[in-house]
Amino acid sequence: MMSLSSGPRSPRPSQPFPSTGPSAGSPVLELNVGGELYTTTVGTLRKLPGSKLAEMFSSSAKAYTDAEGRFFIDRPGTYFGPILDYLRSERLPTHHILEVYREAQFYEIKPLVKLLEDTPQIFGEQVARRQFLLRVPGYSENLELMVRLARAEAVAARSSAVLVCVVRTEEDAVLCADALRVLEAEKRSVVKFGPWKAAPQVKDLLDCVKMDITAQGYQVHYEQFSERTLRAKHFGYFYTFVFIWW
Repeated sequence: MMSLSSGPRSPRPSQPFPSTGPSAGSPVLELNVGGELYTTTVGTLRKLPGSKLAEMFSSSAKAYTDAEGRFFIDRPGTYFGPILDYLRSERLPTHHILEVYREAQFYEIKPLVKLLEDTPQIFGEQVARRQFLLRVPGYSENLELMVRLARAEAVAARSSAVLVCVVRTEEDAVLCADALRVLEAEKRSVVKFGPWKAAPQVKDLLDCVKMDITAQGYQVHYEQFSERTLRAKHFGYFYTFVFIWW
């Protein structure tokens, strides 16, 4: 990327953004966003008044520069390119939709945020899946408990297993109550999900649990639990999540 050494240097850290510039009011500048370098204009960055990005480059804002005098933003640089593309030409990203969405939220690029929320990726996650999980009591807490139990069993082991009970309805909860008591008497830890009032089925919930634990960096899969401890009629309520450590 070309240097701007032939022109005025950018301000040093903590100095205000310069209020003077070419008569067009849109000087070219270089940005260092998390180590990725970009060249753009002040006009592009200020295109949406009221956005955090426009505020960063207003005449009254504090600007920070790197060792080469480029304006510095301490955010993931990989996903700043699509933000600039949208400001320049209203072009929507086609890759890394979720990551760009998060950056658009941070920079408060509200039109882009709204457009991305209509994409299948964001709509499916935010409107469909997340809204379902909000109707599953204690979902996030149960995920944390599963991870704690798995880690507690991981000492000197290649894998560890966590027993999960999933009941979709109140009737299911009543039917597996005896089995839960048997397991409790055997001092078996069981993480119970449900019941919930939403259309998704048991497998949908299990897939969500696997997805969210995998997103934390764990290698995990699930299988139906069928030990002789339980009667066959209870097998559909109990599953084992296996964490692989090495």
